[in-house]
Amino acid sequence: MLSSKVIGDSHGQDSSYFLGWQEYEKNPFHETFNPSGIVQMGLAENQLSFDLIETWLEEHPEVLGLKKNEESVFRQLALFQDYHGLPAFKDAMAKFMGKIRENKVKFDTNKMVLTAGSTSANESLMFCLANPGDAFLIPAPYYPGFDRDLKWRTGVEIVPIHCVSSNGYKITEYALEDAYERARELNLNVKGVLITNPSNPLGTSTTREELDLLLTFTSTKKIHMVSDEIYSGTVFDSPEFTSVLEVAKDKNMDLDEKIHVVYSLSKDLGLPGFRVGLIYSNNEKVVSAATKMSSFGLISSQTQHLLANLLSDERFTTNYLEENKKRLRERKDRLVSGLKEAGIGCLKSNAGLFCWVDLRHLLSSNTFEAEHSLWTKIVCEVGLNISPGSSCHCDEPGWFRVCFANMSDQTMEVAMDRVKGFVENNTRGKQKRTMWDTRRRSLINKWVSKLSSVTCESER
Repeated sequence: MLSSKVIGDSHGQDSSYFLGWQEYEKNPFHETFNPSGIVQMGLAENQLSFDLIETWLEEHPEVLGLKKNEESVFRQLALFQDYHGLPAFKDAMAKFMGKIRENKVKFDTNKMVLTAGSTSANESLMFCLANPGDAFLIPAPYYPGFDRDLKWRTGVEIVPIHCVSSNGYKITEYALEDAYERARELNLNVKGVLITNPSNPLGTSTTREELDLLLTFTSTKKIHMVSDEIYSGTVFDSPEFTSVLEVAKDKNMDLDEKIHVVYSLSKDLGLPGFRVGLIYSNNEKVVSAATKMSSFGLISSQTQHLLANLLSDERFTTNYLEENKKRLRERKDRLVSGLKEAGIGCLKSNAGLFCWVDLRHLLSSNTFEAEHSLWTKIVCEVGLNISPGSSCHCDEPGWFRVCFANMSDQTMEVAMDRVKGFVENNTRGKQKRTMWDTRRRSLINKWVSKLSSVTCESER
């Protein structure tokens, strides 16, 4: 006999978000060896600025050689087991996070818990803040992985805060209250609100007004506010990034024990394989419990050593953040212009590694069945793995998340050519069907007219 977790399907990985990855892995695109394969546009990785990090590593070989002041630190790192983390690394992370926020927020390393990526950070927070069967409210559309990360092992439920395209998916008081009441009707105990800022999948930063509304709402309801800010360093256009901690400070809530932040280097530095994340909280009990939990998923000491050196280089971090934002903006503009040439629009965005793309005009009907059919065709026939809005719990069929920072310029061109070809073929197909429908209606009308004439004559 196996556990219910093993034999159940509550892991959330039967979503089309993950199924698209599986199709890609069967037939991955390669410019030389498999040019007809599937292009991965469903993975939010930042590969645009690797060369900046690689250049730094080449200039600092002693770091990879595990040396400090020309002396080996191998034994020290090999034996280091303190799950509080290397002090030098935590100091460097605190300064880097402050730099992204233009030092409007200061970070205390004593309120920091290191985790093996933001997935671990978010799950640990759920274990700390909620019991099985309790609920968190999350603005939808939201990252599909949350159905796994937040729910699977913790038993926590997610209630979507329904946001709509007509107002750019802004979080409103009505949407918050509606989600809260729906949770209560389901007899769910609401423990908090969790947002991603900037938003995954929308690629938009949460406005100061929305953050003010959220803090007022959570404070009034006496529930927790969790802000996942792993894309904070990717904001490449106005409005600028505003952390929930900055707004909390303005509202004299900066020491509130119910406000928590998640951060990671997976997106801003493009290092998901390094598994570097953290929780930041004013709540001593949360910090203490989460620190104990972190023993199940620590950041390796050599990773901490390397990144402590990298992030302590002010010249590097300043140049990296500026150049990375520039490259992200250019790549995003390239995707948007390419889609526009094909007659496809996007939600206006200013951050992240993806665009929220509007394909509603390509649906055969305004249903999620039609969205799934279109998605299947795009993945299997066009050869592009993109994420359908339904996997992000979007209420409106026809929206898709399309990632743009995980590929070369040449691969992006291939993807855009395929999109244009698909739209042109789809349009021609519709025109042919329209012509046939018109001709068929004409023939039917003639037939009915002739039949009516015969009938009338016989009746006379």
